[in-house]
Amino acid sequence: MTVAHVYTVAFQGIDAREVDVQVHIGESGGGQFNIVGLADKAVAESRERVRAALAAIGLALPFKRITVNLAPADLPKEGSHYDLPIALGLLAAMGVIPASEMANYVALGELSLDAAVTGVAGVLPAALAASEQNRGLICPAANGPEAAFAGSIEILATPSLIALVNHVKGASVLTPPVPRVME
Repeated sequence: MTVAHVYTVAFQGIDAREVDVQVHIGESGGGQFNIVGLADKAVAESRERVRAALAAIGLALPFKRITVNLAPADLPKEGSHYDLPIALGLLAAMGVIPASEMANYVALGELSLDAAVTGVAGVLPAALAASEQNRGLICPAANGPEAAFAGSIEILATPSLIALVNHVKGASVLTPPVPRVME
């Protein structure tokens, strides 16, 4: 079985360090869903937010062993912004979206139970890190104007998981955000 890769960041002070979100769906395992790689409680709770968000868009997790590795394993991972990259990794591993395309982005965002992508802190440093890695950025629509200050990188600012899936599949288009100061 292959491993899907989606990139995100871990914050250390004002630095955004690359994190490789690796998702593997095994052949058996009875519905186990494990997140490893020095994840705090908010990251571990991603399992339930991701499961509910996927159900909200009409998808169920396969009844197999799912392992999500947040590499490097020795870098602490904190916060709910890992929800979106974990969901995208699962969608790529399930064949819903192309895994090869997801490797071209850094993603961050919290998922609500109805699959809305809600705003998170640290989007501008994440956008700058994505630019340094020659990748685009996938972020919540609420954070799009902030991310747009990073310069000439591709930004997919999405209001929901289904809007992002539809964009990636070519069924609709997300409008690029315009830089503006948030009030």
